[in-house]
Amino acid sequence: MKSLLLLAALFSFNFVMAQGNNYTDTNSVVIHKDPRVDALAKKQAALNAAIKKASARSMRGYRLLVINTNKRNEAIDAKTKIYTYFPDLKAYLIYQTPYFKLKAGNFRTRDEAERYRKNLNSVFPKGVYIINDTIEITPEKDNTDSKDM
Repeated sequence: MKSLLLLAALFSFNFVMAQGNNYTDTNSVVIHKDPRVDALAKKQAALNAAIKKASARSMRGYRLLVINTNKRNEAIDAKTKIYTYFPDLKAYLIYQTPYFKLKAGNFRTRDEAERYRKNLNSVFPKGVYIINDTIEITPEKDNTDSKDM
């Protein structure tokens, strides 16, 4: 009886192993993944490309520190003055706790910033300071005429 039971167990074990080998192939791997992973990867790639493109349009340069105050309305009024008196100058209002800093301009050279600083001192008598900063650069336009087209 024991031998018959042992023989039945051995036979069923071999049968189970044979069935298991039919369903598993050692040369292939099945991957189940959520399709949202691909969407996230594409979104991250687009974000990386945008950051790289934006960083290519910036460099170290100079800006003018117009005002450094903890009063928001005072900073906004100063920004309005800059746009009123100097429409070609871009103003940047930055909040660094607890101060509002108003920076203006994108100057590649200190001499260029100095010329604007003298003009801004007449509008802002408390003083305007030249600071090192990362500036935005605009691609220079090609001045060649397209008469051949």
